Amino acid sequence: MATSPSPFEVSLAATAAVAVTAGLTLTYAALSPGSQLFGHTIVAGNDANEVALTYDDGPNDIATDELLELLAQHNARASFFMIGRFVSERPEIVRRVHAAGHLIGNHTQTHPWLSFLSSRVIREELRACNQALEDTIGAPVHYLRPPHGARRPMVFRAAEELGLKIVQWNAMGYDWQPISPERIVQNVTRGRERAQCHHIGANILLHDGHQQGIGADRRATVQATAALLGRFACQGTRTVTVDAWS
Repeated sequence: MATSPSPFEVSLAATAAVAVTAGLTLTYAALSPGSQLFGHTIVAGNDANEVALTYDDGPNDIATDELLELLAQHNARASFFMIGRFVSERPEIVRRVHAAGHLIGNHTQTHPWLSFLSSRVIREELRACNQALEDTIGAPVHYLRPPHGARRPMVFRAAEELGLKIVQWNAMGYDWQPISPERIVQNVTRGRERAQCHHIGANILLHDGHQQGIGADRRATVQATAALLGRFACQGTRTVTVDAWS
């Protein structure tokens, strides 16, 4: 005959359930692009006809310059979130991005998971990248995209100390995977359709570089960008930089 659980067992089960729920909540707050639990992040504006093309992990040989050419052909501006150590290696590319009128943002010095670092290291990651960027372009930097979207309260405090607003996304190309330009476009399109269902713009995450080093092959991303820009032109979609939503 089955016996009822003791009060101790009931209490233990309830405590475990609370711990699991708390853990899931903290994980959501730290990693979900749309979460606002730890602090305000910029995701998108309230105009479903606007899109922001954003590129992470540059500057990168060939790919970044090819994107600049495409964007110029379509009279479009984009947002580039750059890794500080690559900025120091390729300052001439960074200056070309800035001269073309695109937004440049902080993507940390070495691309770590900020949610797992000490407060001191978080501050240094943001400060060093800001310094590399500002020394290169001669202008202040106001926007931060945490690598992997990972953040915790200390990331917000460190960003605020440097005058940085945190930017996330709501549409992904998944172009860090070895997939075709067509697949990248399909992924972005699905993300944009979801955003339109919520009557907001699409903040599109793409990559012109790779965290492991300069020289990553991003031809698929460049080709996907060409297709997306052509589609946006036909649809009358406006391309904006993320500061339009701040």
